[in-house]
Amino acid sequence: MFNADKILKKLIEGDIFFSDIFVEERYYNHLHLESSRFEKIERAADKGVGMRTIKPWKTFFASTNIFEEKELLEIAKELSRFSKAGQSATIKKGNYIKTVYPFSATINPGAVELKKKLKMLQRIDEMARSGEKRIKQVRVIYRDTRQQVNIYNSDGVNIEDERQQVILNILVVGQKDGDVQTAYDSIGGFYGFEFFTDEKIEDFVKTTVKRLSGLLDAVEAPMGKKTVVLASEAGGTMIHEAIGHGLEADLAMEGLSCYKGMMGEKIASSLISVVDDATLPNMRGTYACDDDGISPQRTILVEKGILKNYLFDRFYAMKYGVESTGNGRRESFRHKSIPRMSNTMILSGNDDPAQIISSVDDGVYVVKMGGGQVDTVRGDFVFEIQEGYIIEKGEIGSMIKNATMMGNGLQVLKGIDMVGNDLGFGIGTCGKDGQGVPVSDAQPTLRIPEIVVGGKES
Repeated sequence: MFNADKILKKLIEGDIFFSDIFVEERYYNHLHLESSRFEKIERAADKGVGMRTIKPWKTFFASTNIFEEKELLEIAKELSRFSKAGQSATIKKGNYIKTVYPFSATINPGAVELKKKLKMLQRIDEMARSGEKRIKQVRVIYRDTRQQVNIYNSDGVNIEDERQQVILNILVVGQKDGDVQTAYDSIGGFYGFEFFTDEKIEDFVKTTVKRLSGLLDAVEAPMGKKTVVLASEAGGTMIHEAIGHGLEADLAMEGLSCYKGMMGEKIASSLISVVDDATLPNMRGTYACDDDGISPQRTILVEKGILKNYLFDRFYAMKYGVESTGNGRRESFRHKSIPRMSNTMILSGNDDPAQIISSVDDGVYVVKMGGGQVDTVRGDFVFEIQEGYIIEKGEIGSMIKNATMMGNGLQVLKGIDMVGNDLGFGIGTCGKDGQGVPVSDAQPTLRIPEIVVGGKES
């Protein structure tokens, strides 16, 4: 192993005032079953080093698969060429820290026999096909990851963190009278292989297949302004996209978000409070230190409708003279860290979800969101509704298909007038600036009095 202090000293010459080294070893298994055949069976390791220097207010970054000290010093020398002459900063000394998680992930997925994983995917494929005869295609993807990171920096950080993830995705495609519909879902998080119980897998497959069956028999979605009830099962996709990205400091502080300059202002209904919390047990967005080496926290972003904070990484915290919220994240050693969400949620309220539904005379009940697009500068969004139902006179009616929901994040958040006492989580991989990181989102049942639903014009 190389001498980190020696490399940090080389990195921090001249007017460079901060440097860090991110060392990563990642081991993963990736299985892809499609059309009842295994398209990919992959077991691999990926290792490397990322080095960064910061000067007002620019970042210089390099990465390599080489671990030899001589080669790393050469790369550090190249990075230090971007500095100007001046008094070099001092490298601080700190104690080594090994992070500890207050929850368990018992069975190392990487140690589980490959045959057992292959059988699990084949069983899922068979269950899906037997549950709906109109299915034309089934795709199942399994991935487990074990990541060990070591972070060293010029402020004396010397920390080691070990992270574990499992994720299982299913996509089913069905056809009826030429109409093709798709349903998909994901489960997983910071768990060991014990997460995949027979009961959990069976429920996962049945729920997804039932959604597809409903879509194949569904009516076209109505078009126009509707009252929309977002079920807690929708999992927080809207909060992630409509407000979450806009509160990341690189967007919010640099004029690329509709929430710029609104700290302390009312941006949502007084019923709405939003937090980001990377310390939640077993969640997909959980970690014991971020990729800047900073401990995460429960960050209150919105409190009773008032904007309280943004999500900061180390760079933007230093630039604007605030404390990092522990949200500096990167996909791998090949990327620099940037502000990212972790586990983001709207907190539960006091309303009974059943009463929220019964309060709607003419509307749409959204159980699961699909993909979408967001303009963070203006706050406008468009989301696909993967599973939705018509609400008529307070009763849930026919399932709808080919539906979208569009609006403006600020307007929607200010308009929410009922917040359920439940909470549901969804998981995903969030993409930004060419990087993907694991996240979770959550919300209670919400009532939006008026929003545009796109569908078939009546």
